[in-house]
Amino acid sequence: MVTPAESTMKATDLFVKALETEGVDHVFGVPGEENLDFVESLRTSSIKLILTRHEQGAAFMAATYGRLTGKAGVCLATLGPGATNFATPAAYAHLGGFPLIMITGQKPIKKSKQGQFQIIDIVKLFEPICKMSKQIVHGDTIPALVREAFRIAEEERPGAVLLELPEDIAEESCSSSVIEPHPRYYATADDHALSDAVGLIKNAKMPLVLIGAGANRKNVRSEISDFIHTTGIPFFDTQMGKGVVDERSDLFLGTAALSDNDYMHCAIDRSDLIINIGHDVVEKPPFFMEVGGKKVIHVNYKSAQVDQVYFPQVEVVGDLGNSVTHLKNKLGNDLKVDISYFRTIKREVEKHLAQGIDDPRYPITPQRFVADTRRVMGEKDIIALDNGIYKIWYARNYKAYQPNTVLLDNALATMGAGLPSAMMAAFLNPERRVMAICGDGGFMMNSQEMETAVRLKLNLVVTVLNDGSYGMIRWKQVAAGFQDWGLKFSNPDFVKYAECYGATGHRIGATDDLVPTFEAAFQAGGVHLIDLPVDYSENQKVLVDELKAKVCLL
Repeated sequence: MVTPAESTMKATDLFVKALETEGVDHVFGVPGEENLDFVESLRTSSIKLILTRHEQGAAFMAATYGRLTGKAGVCLATLGPGATNFATPAAYAHLGGFPLIMITGQKPIKKSKQGQFQIIDIVKLFEPICKMSKQIVHGDTIPALVREAFRIAEEERPGAVLLELPEDIAEESCSSSVIEPHPRYYATADDHALSDAVGLIKNAKMPLVLIGAGANRKNVRSEISDFIHTTGIPFFDTQMGKGVVDERSDLFLGTAALSDNDYMHCAIDRSDLIINIGHDVVEKPPFFMEVGGKKVIHVNYKSAQVDQVYFPQVEVVGDLGNSVTHLKNKLGNDLKVDISYFRTIKREVEKHLAQGIDDPRYPITPQRFVADTRRVMGEKDIIALDNGIYKIWYARNYKAYQPNTVLLDNALATMGAGLPSAMMAAFLNPERRVMAICGDGGFMMNSQEMETAVRLKLNLVVTVLNDGSYGMIRWKQVAAGFQDWGLKFSNPDFVKYAECYGATGHRIGATDDLVPTFEAAFQAGGVHLIDLPVDYSENQKVLVDELKAKVCLL
């Protein structure tokens, strides 16, 4: 529906009015002089501008807003270096499937007296990592472009959109009307596809369900849980599919945090059918398909992107919740599956994951700090992980009870996103405990956003896993037979660093102090940073050597 224009208005007033019509309540960003008309229009609107300390922080926050709400988050930057700082978050949203609108400035395009100063072709630069990238060349096109931007960003598969607003277009007088959004519904899967899928499931002796990131984007928990517990088919999930179905379930086998040679892959290798709900190939593969191997049913909003290791035989494409419910109803209650071997795998997984949860060693081991995190986080509380070796430990060892309570990036897998992602989770969920979990390397990439967190009066605990190195790459370096060289660094005093931003700093000096420190920080409220010395010597032993020896025997 088009809302009639009351009168002519400045282009940026029209732009902001279009954003209000889309339900935007916050814009995150670092404005420049080319955005000043836009900033002035925001000042008199219902939308709040959240100023961050770096464009990456703004865009990671906006992308996480999209991830958690399903509504596109909006961020703002100026031209040139401001816009290029959006590149990594754009790729993060593009691969992760997070709806994101990026608004950038530009020099005047009708007449400019500054030559090529700060001017690069931002629109073309962002085309490979956006669903749409456009320059606005006339103010009266703004309502249609904004509506289209939100439609494209939010529609499955979600992603990033860039709109560039030149300085002279921003101040134009316009007479266009805003366009009202409307609900988006997805088609129901074709009956033939559903029947083919049902046939494969009924003929399978040892089927498994895999839950991927796409199932975490919509509220389909009840439908998928009903399907699993009605059919009795065991399930596992990808890193970004954690929590869609409660991982305390007796049918949960574990998370495929590694691509191969884990307990999960014993179950996968024995299975004759994988029902793959909500997964796509941008997430690191949870298993590898082979010609002549097990069959795969692809259940998702969009058709499968064929890859060398992913070429499903049946595709059930349509609204995910409806598809799963139709499959459940067509299968009925008389499905006969053999889960005896899967029960063996589950027992082995549980025994394996229980090892080390009370390990008293200091510096603290991964098994212990993951277990201690789970001890203090409630059913709906949220952890947001940056990227490093600890992400594998949390994916394998930390059970998620609710959707989107473990926020991690297994698509772009960028460092620097953990803190802004946790900030947005805390911003949207003030009633929940929220913890950012960052390596010391990733934390320092956007640590300046601690000031933003304090200024926003967030309740947030930031745990910095301190090993004085880029630990993941260091582990890979040694595992590949290279010398341990070139990847160590020095850190600031993290307690003082937190305090200089107005946060509270803590340093863990004994392993048994971690849980009490977590509890005290959450109960006190505000922003807390916990400097946690860690010992990653278990990486090779547990994630490689023990798995190789044990998995081969199962």
